[in-house]
Amino acid sequence: MQKVLVFGMTENPGGVESVIMNYYRHLNKEKYQFDFLCNTDVVAYEEEIKKMGGEIYRITARSKNRKQYKNDMNKFFKINSNKYAAIWVNVCSLANIDYLKYAKKYGIKKRIIHSHNSQNMDSKLRSLLHKINKKFVHKYATDFWSCGDEAAKWFYSNKIIKSDNYYLLNNAINTDKFKYNIQIREEYRKQLDVQDKIVFGNIGRFHFQKNHTFIIKIFNEIQKIKPESVLLLIGAGEDEEMIKNMVNNYNIQDKVKFLGLRNDVEKIMQAMDVLLFPSLFEGLPVVLVEAQTSDLLIYASNTISPKSKIKENMKMISLDLDEKEWSKIIIDDLSKKYERTSDISEIINNGYDINEEIKKFEDLLY
Repeated sequence: MQKVLVFGMTENPGGVESVIMNYYRHLNKEKYQFDFLCNTDVVAYEEEIKKMGGEIYRITARSKNRKQYKNDMNKFFKINSNKYAAIWVNVCSLANIDYLKYAKKYGIKKRIIHSHNSQNMDSKLRSLLHKINKKFVHKYATDFWSCGDEAAKWFYSNKIIKSDNYYLLNNAINTDKFKYNIQIREEYRKQLDVQDKIVFGNIGRFHFQKNHTFIIKIFNEIQKIKPESVLLLIGAGEDEEMIKNMVNNYNIQDKVKFLGLRNDVEKIMQAMDVLLFPSLFEGLPVVLVEAQTSDLLIYASNTISPKSKIKENMKMISLDLDEKEWSKIIIDDLSKKYERTSDISEIINNGYDINEEIKKFEDLLY
């Protein structure tokens, strides 16, 4: 059995964590096993990871105590590196490539860096560190993966992207789990008390990247014309209180439900009618793959990779348009008849079914 060390799990069960877990769940455990190196006290999916045989190792975060972080890293890799055939580093920025550096220093032969975003999410300092490390990442990684073209350009030079060591790994999902199911829809609409509503939704961390302020502005305009509308927000994050205050200021708190972190997202999607996704930037978000599999009407910003669009039920709109223009487009579309389908052939044919992609993934781990 080959063991792989994985970095990228945090306390938040977000997009990156979903991608990692989708591949881990379908991995041939007789051939491979994952262990996880984490720098948060709480780790998303911890119980499930342990049930599947994965070990979780915790180290101090660099941002909390740099000296302790270095000691923890050195100690961990010195003791454990001989267990691993590969390390798979999943990040949204190259601000910290120490995991690759220590892996190389202590002899892990296959060192994979995986890009999951297309722009800086953080401070000017981290942006600067990203630009510096982009010039040197080829010295420490042996394999270069991304979720899409924009994510690749954000992380890698053209030379790397054109090399045999670069690979675009799709954010594959369990398509059967997300395909449209009328029974689950009715059950969850009743559970959420939205049986007679037009249900809008967004799934994402409360972070400036996800543009929740604009989501609220769009929904506020929609509900003026369509008062039977409700908005479901799934996620958590640093901007949550600000968004709750915004909802209160608009006096639409009876129409917006904050559902927090959920482990039944695929079922809540069945209850929705429309996904609002005006992110400021993304790599290739797994939630859009999931939503298209569920055959939701989707309105996403055109800042997102056009390759995110797999089916015609997704429309990409410019962020140069304001909330009134977005709401008009959406309301006009809602006046047309739209029937969801459980046909997922387009999703599978475009390489987003985990049962097919796992074979390619395992080959890449050799």
